[in-house]
Amino acid sequence: MEAVARLRNHSGSARKTRLVADLVRGLDAEEALNVLKYTKKHAARPVEKLLVSAISNWTQKNASYDAATSQLYVKKIFVDGGRVLKRFRPAPYGRAHRIRKRTNHVTIVIDSRTGVGE
Repeated sequence: MEAVARLRNHSGSARKTRLVADLVRGLDAEEALNVLKYTKKHAARPVEKLLVSAISNWTQKNASYDAATSQLYVKKIFVDGGRVLKRFRPAPYGRAHRIRKRTNHVTIVIDSRTGVGE
């Protein structure tokens, strides 16, 4: 049985967060947590917290099963662009340059390899 966790409006561009998401796609949950813990990217910490939340959601759905023995893995992880805050910065000769402060949405789906909850 699948469990889903979502992170909305995380600051930072979706392109940079996708680099972190690509590191853990398809990995076992414990291995993915270790990879995220030692990754130096800015987006690694929120994605790690989101993965812990997804594991917690799975254990609440499947209260009679143990998460450690169920071989949980990252079935899907994807990053979508969120809203963009548009700001202006002064430039030479009285002009203004647009600054885009991007956000993103991260979704993680985890599942059990052993067929729990079916």
